[in-house]
Amino acid sequence: MAILEALVALLIILLCAEIFTNGVEVFGEKLSLSQAVVGSILAAVGTALPETIIPLVAILLYKGQAGSHIGIGAILGAPFMLITAGLFIVGIGVWIGYLQRKRELKIYLEEKTFKRDFFFFLLSYSTAIFIPLILPNTRTLHYLVALVLLINYCLYLFLTFKSESLEVEAYKDLYFEKPLLWLQIKASKGVIIFLALLQSISAVVIMVKGAHLFVHAIEILSHKWGISPLLFALIVAPIATELPEKFNSLLWTLRGKDVLALGNMTGAMVFQSTFPVSVGLLFTEWKIEGFALISALIALSLGSFYFLVIKIFKKIHPALLLLSGLCYIFYILTVIISLL
Repeated sequence: MAILEALVALLIILLCAEIFTNGVEVFGEKLSLSQAVVGSILAAVGTALPETIIPLVAILLYKGQAGSHIGIGAILGAPFMLITAGLFIVGIGVWIGYLQRKRELKIYLEEKTFKRDFFFFLLSYSTAIFIPLILPNTRTLHYLVALVLLINYCLYLFLTFKSESLEVEAYKDLYFEKPLLWLQIKASKGVIIFLALLQSISAVVIMVKGAHLFVHAIEILSHKWGISPLLFALIVAPIATELPEKFNSLLWTLRGKDVLALGNMTGAMVFQSTFPVSVGLLFTEWKIEGFALISALIALSLGSFYFLVIKIFKKIHPALLLLSGLCYIFYILTVIISLL
């Protein structure tokens, strides 16, 4: 029963994430926003909502150690999944497109956009992981680090909106507009913007309920199978909730829209290393150790590597993204072996 509950909850979460993403893409198109803004902010935050809402619900609504462990596991699992499995799938998308002779074997990227994304990710995530390890892990320190992370994200938003980038085009009509299209009613720009906002808000409201069901199912299954809630959330929750980013990025890569595909990943990495981490710092003991720490170190190491590659060579070859897949497989196998 708990498995069925988890599957239903995930279906609700993923459907709502698609509806939200569609809403913010149309919203961005109607306001003539850039690919950097839509990919790294609107789409990234939209598709990051499932794995963001799950730890929020776990920490704030589920009191106790299990809720805290699920929350921290989901918080740390999200950046790890994005920079490992997420970027790996982008690389695979490029290779598939190349083998189908639909594109060249190269990644089209805006150098400044992705150097900025990786820089803010590394700065925020390393601050959240290492400062509490080096300094006395007190509640006051948690408040200060959380404040720094939120300031970092605000600065990131400012620089991204200010940056130059190509404008985006939504690849689907707004879902809430389709009844009007069926009735052959032409909606004005203002009506479409309103419907896009309404669609996005509705998706979030329903997604919260889905996240509540998912956390409840994870808690039951982790106890039933004798697995630590932290490890269970660290692996299982991100695999499922990162599907929106991965699916959207794969489609964008196949279509040659690499700025959107990569921005969806790297922008989500920046968001996940600031806002959700701040919640973890404010409402949990934030003790990062064991496999949770290893996942963070892998994410930071890969981020540093890709940042240096883009900084030195001004580009990144699709083959290099296969390294992300190898790191993901290594980590999962290590966790599985430890449980045997």
